[in-house]
Amino acid sequence: MTVWSCKSKNEKNVENVPVVAAYLVHDSDVMPDLRWVTQINYAFGLVDQNTFDKIIILNEKRFERIASLKKTNPDIKILLSLGGWGAGGFSEMAADSSKRKQFANDCKRIVDEYQIDGIDVDWEYPSSDEAGISATPNDIDNFTLLIKDIREAIGGDKILTIATIADALYVDFSAVIDYLDMVNIMAYDVARPPYHHSPLYRSSHAGRITTDEAVYAHIKAGVPAEKLVMGIPLYGHGVDSLPDYTYYADILKLENYTFHWDDTAKVPYMTDSEGKFALCYEDTNSVRIKCNYIKEKKLRGIMYWEYTLDAPHLPLIKTIYNTMNQANE
Repeated sequence: MTVWSCKSKNEKNVENVPVVAAYLVHDSDVMPDLRWVTQINYAFGLVDQNTFDKIIILNEKRFERIASLKKTNPDIKILLSLGGWGAGGFSEMAADSSKRKQFANDCKRIVDEYQIDGIDVDWEYPSSDEAGISATPNDIDNFTLLIKDIREAIGGDKILTIATIADALYVDFSAVIDYLDMVNIMAYDVARPPYHHSPLYRSSHAGRITTDEAVYAHIKAGVPAEKLVMGIPLYGHGVDSLPDYTYYADILKLENYTFHWDDTAKVPYMTDSEGKFALCYEDTNSVRIKCNYIKEKKLRGIMYWEYTLDAPHLPLIKTIYNTMNQANE
């Protein structure tokens, strides 16, 4: 039996460099400015729901273009993210040992063919049908088997990560952690106004869980702090006349709304002309505080959803990178 240490050459080469991982979507023409990121997670690859044993890459031409960035920027890490909200086929694939191993081998094919650095698995979520996908109680054990098969297929010198719900549910971390380099906590979308969707700490406007609580939930579940990557959103959630998903670029243009700072939760929010909590979001101050939290807690780094949602001139993205790479403020 192979025991995976996940001390890959990828990790050894950058063990003192904090991870700054940006999700980059398939349905955009925006190319990332690699001065401000260390890793790109391309979203998404899907389980082929006809055969359940191979990967369909959304907008493969764009993925090829993103992967080719390594030719001129060899230090950038590029991963293909598999899944996303509402992406099905995982349960069927992982339950069948033959299909599961063929799927893992297809991960290997893509890593080799496009010369990328690894795979990020975003099955949302094993054993849960909340996103309208197939699910069974056996998914949690089959998820572990899937991660094991992918690790064995791609080898120990490639990066293997997963994205997890803030509450640290749906994954047997004690069984799977040795196969993984990093665990990306999706510490956002936990509530809508009048609550924050990504508060760092608990205040009267915090919903079911805070980012700090999410970090400790993962540590309690068996994830070492040095393998944790904390996720933040580059968008907000609005109500009434504001879109549910409100991008940061549009937030900066809002008029007739009043800015507030929740000094307990360490995040901003806005109220409308009647004083009603109308928008929860992040700004440069809140992401700076979260980056310093990551360094203080000695986590592996930060990731965000997603690159194209920032405002022009990348105020959030630049603040994240600069703060992660300087002394605590």
